[in-house]
Amino acid sequence: MHNYLDFEKPISDLEGKIIELKKLATEDESIDTTDEIGRLEIRVREAILEIYSKLNPWQKTQVARHPQRPHFVDYSKTLFQEFTPLAGDRKFSEDAAIQAGLARFRGQPVAVIGQEKGNDTKSRLKHNFGSPRPEGYRKAIRILEMADRFGLPVISLVDTAGAYPGVGAEERGQAEAIARSTEKCLGVKVPLVSIVIGEGGSGGAIAIATGNKVYMLEHSIYSVISPEGAASILWRDSTRAREAATNMKITAEDLKSLGVIDGIISEPLGGAHRDPDSVIAATGDMIANALGEMASRSGEQLRNERRQKFLNIGRNL
Repeated sequence: MHNYLDFEKPISDLEGKIIELKKLATEDESIDTTDEIGRLEIRVREAILEIYSKLNPWQKTQVARHPQRPHFVDYSKTLFQEFTPLAGDRKFSEDAAIQAGLARFRGQPVAVIGQEKGNDTKSRLKHNFGSPRPEGYRKAIRILEMADRFGLPVISLVDTAGAYPGVGAEERGQAEAIARSTEKCLGVKVPLVSIVIGEGGSGGAIAIATGNKVYMLEHSIYSVISPEGAASILWRDSTRAREAATNMKITAEDLKSLGVIDGIISEPLGGAHRDPDSVIAATGDMIANALGEMASRSGEQLRNERRQKFLNIGRNL
């Protein structure tokens, strides 16, 4: 069953008619609905093209949060072979919001870090809706150190509304863990490629997204705070999230023009949730190109370029 966003009602109505016609044809084989279904399918494609060609930032936020959008587990199953998850931060506990481990990417050994939101009630609770606690970031640090020690490129897949703001997380040093993870990303002497596949929220995202190459999916978002959070702080009114999203410059196009990211990965018509296989394949190609481009660089070059990349953000505005 497809989940439609509020601005997709014209698409929902048309696809609902197609389902009714197919059901009618199944129940009565004497009725031929082929031509009418064909016409409606053309209208569906036209409606999707019209709607998705002019999405505003708030609508893109909704697409980035779509419950059927592919998550880390979907990418890891397809892009990585022999993925071996590593658990625990060796200090407090395991945090399932951050998934990390070793794998092969197109035959090349790599380290993988990503945030997982879950896709049903049980898995969302298990993964804390993709909002990591301090132990999640300390686990990421452990994987980054291992990658640096053994010369493994790091691939990070970002998809979080932000780090978990609970009392326990703060008591265990949430801010310090995020800062240490960001510092470790900046310090490793191996290639680090980061992809924002859904939401990239605040320090919860940057802690694993401080890469040599940072890319975003076409309908993903990346910001210092959620639109709802920004609206609550600026206007004390979370219902003004649409206005906040527009002013915050959170879309891939905005961030590419500002020099925050290095490129945009195109999504299939209607968003990644309509054709997960193609967007996962395109993401794999982008990662492969980035790793190939950095293959001949020394560890010192990689680290210095990464640091300079982030120092340069905002200087030419």
